[in-house]
Amino acid sequence: MSTGYESATELADAIQTGDVSPVEVVEKYLDRIDAQNDELNAYVNVLKQRAREQAREAEQAVENGEDLGPLHGVPVAIKDLHMEIEGVPHTMGLAPLADNVAAESSLIVERLEDAGAIPLGTTNTPELGHTMQTYNELLGPTATPFDRDYNAGGSSGGSAAALAAGLAPLATGSDVGGSLRNPASCCHVVSVKPTFGLVPKDNRPDAFSSTTPVGVVGPMARTVDDLALMLSVLVGQDDSDPFSVQAPRDDYTDATDRDASEFDIAFTPDLDTFPVATSVTSICREAADALADAGATVSEVTVDGPDKGTLNYAYGTEATPLFAVMAHYLEAEYGVDVTGEDADDLSSSFVQTVEMGEGYDAVDYLKTNEVRTELYDAVEAVLEDHDALVMPTLSTPPLTHDEPYPAEIDGERAGGLPMDWGLTWPFNMTGHPVVAVPAGLTDDRLPVGLQVVGSRYAEADLLGIAAALERANPWADDYPDA
Repeated sequence: MSTGYESATELADAIQTGDVSPVEVVEKYLDRIDAQNDELNAYVNVLKQRAREQAREAEQAVENGEDLGPLHGVPVAIKDLHMEIEGVPHTMGLAPLADNVAAESSLIVERLEDAGAIPLGTTNTPELGHTMQTYNELLGPTATPFDRDYNAGGSSGGSAAALAAGLAPLATGSDVGGSLRNPASCCHVVSVKPTFGLVPKDNRPDAFSSTTPVGVVGPMARTVDDLALMLSVLVGQDDSDPFSVQAPRDDYTDATDRDASEFDIAFTPDLDTFPVATSVTSICREAADALADAGATVSEVTVDGPDKGTLNYAYGTEATPLFAVMAHYLEAEYGVDVTGEDADDLSSSFVQTVEMGEGYDAVDYLKTNEVRTELYDAVEAVLEDHDALVMPTLSTPPLTHDEPYPAEIDGERAGGLPMDWGLTWPFNMTGHPVVAVPAGLTDDRLPVGLQVVGSRYAEADLLGIAAALERANPWADDYPDA
């Protein structure tokens, strides 16, 4: 079996039956990384020796007839942000932390390794994941494999690019404003922003930092089956996370076999809020039509939430103080002075985000909960009558590395901010789970993505809809080397 675009599910099955050697699998992925990573900048650190040792151990376990985990011998890429691997550099996208080495592995890495997965390396991210394009002063930009002149999106851009280029079958990401979903759209891969607490986070020193806006970690893959398999490994309560919950009884892998006819789906081209490029709207409508042709009930709806200006202000008031607080932790723990002597080694957007966050007070911060509630109620009103709300992920196709966020979209004023480009962050305000899937390609063969939004703990339904879309509107042959 050659490797690169086989699914993780296929690899796991072949390794467990002894048809494929995990040593062979890892070597072929390392070869692909050697051949492509210099252009893509997907990986920050590649763990060749560590991965090879784990692959030999995995092969021996198969030969010995040992009990094997569901991801035994399957390679995975790990986002270089709050997902530490013991003994491996952990930079968080910060040039001043280029030589920082993790003292212990994070919970998400432990769960993956306990399931048998083999980390190939850590993937690129903007500083502390602060924006929707992957670029930092340490490594530079990460490209989408569909066109090296275009950015992979952010902040989990390194993970998404690695998947789309066949440099890993699975990857991790995190999401405070769309960081699992934006790069999935730019790189034509799939991801889950899970319900808050479903996948535990061992944040320290602040275990309560993920509540406003809702920040989560989650899986990324190329197929919905792989996404379901990886999510099933990651869920479940852990005492390190005060918000974590017991794993649901839902079988995520079984959910992907559900027929499209089981689902009643609402479609919105813009959340009645965002300017969206005509090309994106057209491709997303075609994807929704493919679901309808497969048997799903699909109807266009109105989402009666707050206006765009109100939402923008509320999210900015929630999100930027989060980065300002993290900057204080950086100075206390690592001696990194974000707005002072280390500012020249950091991207200007990160420094500006921190400075903006320092300008809000606690009353401003808490008053945004009224806006969140109004938006939550508007989304829930749609979900009362539908299994999911389907909509675009980004307002345009991917942007070039030097291209600013759009100030105008098809003649309509946008604003030129990250929040004007991504249609993702409203669901970090409300906490609704989202599965991101490819919708199609533009005439220039640039990816366009779709969000499938559902009620809390409805991940099984969302995966079922995503899998139905994958069957109705397949993307497996779209990848550049596929």
